[in-house]
Amino acid sequence: MVFIHIKKIKGKKYYTLRMSVRKGNRVITKDLCNLGDDITKIKLDNLEREYKEKIRKSYKTLKNFLEKNIYLEKIKGKKLKKDSYLSKEQQMEIEAIFLHYKTKFLKLDKLTQKEIFENFIVNFAVNSTSIEGNTINFKQARDLFANEKIPKDKTLREVYDLKNTKKVILFLKNKKYPIDAKLIIKIHDMLLDNIDERKGFRIHDIRIFGQPFKPTPVRYIKPDVNLLIKWYNKNKKKLHPLVLSILFHHKFENIHPFSDGNGRTGRVLMNHILSLSGYPPNIITKRFGKDYLSAMNNADKAIKKSLIDSDKKNYQRLIDFAVSEFQVSYWDIFLV
Repeated sequence: MVFIHIKKIKGKKYYTLRMSVRKGNRVITKDLCNLGDDITKIKLDNLEREYKEKIRKSYKTLKNFLEKNIYLEKIKGKKLKKDSYLSKEQQMEIEAIFLHYKTKFLKLDKLTQKEIFENFIVNFAVNSTSIEGNTINFKQARDLFANEKIPKDKTLREVYDLKNTKKVILFLKNKKYPIDAKLIIKIHDMLLDNIDERKGFRIHDIRIFGQPFKPTPVRYIKPDVNLLIKWYNKNKKKLHPLVLSILFHHKFENIHPFSDGNGRTGRVLMNHILSLSGYPPNIITKRFGKDYLSAMNNADKAIKKSLIDSDKKNYQRLIDFAVSEFQVSYWDIFLV
């Protein structure tokens, strides 16, 4: 394994290209070369030519490290507004991504952007639907989207689940549709097309098996949705877009306005909120599905008195989770 080691001397960072090899129970580390103190001058292509065999397997990891840290260095020169929900480190990580997205990803040629965005769609669709029990994997989803190949031994519901998710993402892409009840219902209708005929807000009370929260009683669904939209409009210029998106998602799930498809609808809305502010999308991964649900349940304490309560203490775990997922998914998918 080849990686870049950072050493701080009197507050200044110095970079070294290192290789670690496991021999028996021991890990032996060897310095390959010094890379200086200016990360922007480290050229991965030059290193690859010199250490081709050693670097090949670690190339993407090295590129990820360099891009991330180069943009973090650029953010250091900018004055960031203090945020009550985000630490300074979290702000820097998020704004480094925002800067990379605006100044690098969106400057790529349209075909490259399209290919990368298609990769995002597959990842988002598989992860979002699998949290709800869909069993179609990444390879099968790629074949479905690229070649209309229906995976064997999968239900039509699972197939439409993925196809509908892709359709909704493309419907919202680069659009500035305001967050309102009409859009929420439209997204849900598209996601449940050919899956569930129940359109619009539910007309019956429900209980969520295995979940501790109690969804909004049916007679209060419309008032609560209106209350949530009012909260969103009041806070969209006050809260950081990433914080706003995850808090909205949580509050929406607590209303649970539909008979089915609430989680999928909420995660799409979360990303539309990010898009409205010019931020790249987030992916809640199935790998951390249990952590996600646990963090969502923990955040229920924040709104025990009222849906519009946004107590920082009880939301912190969910915000930390969303920030972590945002960082990992962005650098994994949008880095060329």
